[in-house]
Amino acid sequence: MVDDGRHEETGTTGRLRGKVAIVTGGASGIGAAIAGRFAGEGARQVLLGLPGEKDKAEGLRSRLGEETTEFVGGDITDPATAAITVKTTLERFGRLDILVNNAGIDYSGVDLLDTDLAYSHRVMDVNFFGALLMTQAAGRVMRPAGGAIVNVASRAGVVGVPTMAAYGASKAALLSLTRTAALELAPSIRVNAIAPGATETPMMRTWIDEQDDPASFERNLAASIPMGRLARPREIADAVLFLASDEASHITGTILPIDGGYTTG
Repeated sequence: MVDDGRHEETGTTGRLRGKVAIVTGGASGIGAAIAGRFAGEGARQVLLGLPGEKDKAEGLRSRLGEETTEFVGGDITDPATAAITVKTTLERFGRLDILVNNAGIDYSGVDLLDTDLAYSHRVMDVNFFGALLMTQAAGRVMRPAGGAIVNVASRAGVVGVPTMAAYGASKAALLSLTRTAALELAPSIRVNAIAPGATETPMMRTWIDEQDDPASFERNLAASIPMGRLARPREIADAVLFLASDEASHITGTILPIDGGYTTG
C-alpha cells in the first residue's frame, strides 16, 4: 500500500517553531509527507504545486491548518513562479527560512537508445532548472538572515540505474547544484540534499502498475534493496526535517542517501 503522508505530522517536538518554509511539489507524495512533518514541528509554510493540484492541496491545508499553510499553483519551470511563490510567502508570513526543492517528474523504464529528447528536456527543466530558479529566488531573500535549503534528488543521481538515463542525469545535476550552492551561499545558508531510493508514493505506484506483471516487478524491486523494502514517505520527510532544522546547523554540502543500502556498494 502506498503511504499518502496524511498522518506524517504526528510525533512532534517543535523543532521548526517560528520558521517559515516553501515546499515545492508539496501537494502529494513525499512533498505532502514533508509538509506534514513541518507543520507538526511548528513551521508555517507555502506549498507550491501545479494549478490542477489545488483541490488536493486544499485538502492538505485543512488537515495541517489553513492559518499556517498556503498553496501557490504554478509551473516551476516558469521563472515568474519562483518570484510569485517567494513574494506570497513574505506577504503571508513575513519571512522565509527554509526551501525544500522537492518538485520533480519521473522518466523511468525507457532504454537509453529510446530516450525521447523532448521529454528529456522537460525532465531537466522540472528536476534541475526548477530547483535552480527556486534556489535563486529564495536565496536572495534568505541570505541576509540565513536559512536552509534541502534538495530532493534520487539514488539515480548517485549511481547508474538502467532505463533511467535522463532522470538520473537531472538528479545528478541537482546534486552538483547542491555542492556548489553550499559553497557560494555559506555561511548564511546551508544547502544539502537527500537521495531517496524507491519510495511508496503514488508516482511509484503508477510506475509499478504499468509493468507487465506488477506484483512480480514490485517483489524484484524490493529484493534489489538490501533492507528488503521500499522507503516510506515518512522516512524521507524525517531526513528533510533534520537537514532543515537547527540540529543540522553545521552540515552543508552533504548528500544523504535514504535508499535502504541500495547505493552502498
